[in-house]
Amino acid sequence: MRIAHIAPSWLPVPPKSYGGTEYVIYHLVEEQVAQGHQVTLFAPEDTHTSARCISFFPRSLVESGVPWHAHLKAFYHLFQSVDYLKKHTQEFDILHLHLSLASDMYLFPLIQDLPLPTLTTLHSQFPFDRYQDGQDGQHGDADHYYMQWLSKTPMVAISQSAREQEGAKFPLNFVAVVHHGIDLGEFPPPTMQPDDFFVWLGRCVPEKGALQAIEACKQAGARLILAGIVDDNISQAQEYFHDEIEPHLDGKQISYIGPVDRKERNELFGQARALLNPLQWEEPFGMVMIEAMATGCPVIAFRRGSAPEIITSDEVGFLVDNVEEMVQHMDRISTIDRKAVRQHVETHFSAAAMTKSYLRVYQDICGI
Repeated sequence: MRIAHIAPSWLPVPPKSYGGTEYVIYHLVEEQVAQGHQVTLFAPEDTHTSARCISFFPRSLVESGVPWHAHLKAFYHLFQSVDYLKKHTQEFDILHLHLSLASDMYLFPLIQDLPLPTLTTLHSQFPFDRYQDGQDGQHGDADHYYMQWLSKTPMVAISQSAREQEGAKFPLNFVAVVHHGIDLGEFPPPTMQPDDFFVWLGRCVPEKGALQAIEACKQAGARLILAGIVDDNISQAQEYFHDEIEPHLDGKQISYIGPVDRKERNELFGQARALLNPLQWEEPFGMVMIEAMATGCPVIAFRRGSAPEIITSDEVGFLVDNVEEMVQHMDRISTIDRKAVRQHVETHFSAAAMTKSYLRVYQDICGI
């Protein structure tokens, strides 16, 4: 098929460190190219892809120092992408959109006159009209106005949990659930003798549970390495790190090593006893969980969001309801076969499996 993807313009594809949506787009596009499809990716020029890449400025917005609330260049990227598609519609069979951030919402009025079958993956959660990030951030009512376009757009949820949650908020046109997948070739085989520490990795914001991971390790008397970003453009993230996380850092039992690239991430997961993921929100999909599990690193996660769809048995990880239960299961982590954890990802969360599922959705939408 001849497939076009419009990626958000904030981060390169793939991202340098954190960027769940961009990782998914990267794995999907690369696998589609590998399977022989003709793929065009609209993304900033610092993107690295096997697909044809069409760019409208040389660097992604975050890399250029543009703050998240400054949407003008993001709109320019989306407008130019849709304008190109309108002028070259005959070159494509389907357009795949990725709704992850507030600025991505501009796409939907822009594509109304586009004579091309369109599918949208919902990567994040409504509302998108937020005044600040986080669970308790204030938000407006602009999402309701955009439903005149969104309710008609075929949409894929990234988990059954996300489909149920978001479908209860707005009249969205969900046509399928497709779990994310990754390229297993990027992840080394499991380490049978991990080091004596646990790991937490993600954006340092309250809903990701870094503080609860610290509490669990302190109660268990275990070492914890925290990795990930503290976003300079989000004041809540800065305050959370300085007020809640930094006081616990001693460089011995609790350490923070900052952002990690893919190689460093894989080494960290491969050496850790387990990834701790004490989610404080109904996360639509946990990329960090399948990335850890791809290295054989089991996961102990709070039973929220998509976690039960990823950790489907005690053979690959543990689901718990609170910090106390997490502590109890940390002692049991050595009972898990790390090869079985890797096999679970190969079977259910590979890029090939994700691409196969999307191809079925494309064919349904195109009437093939």
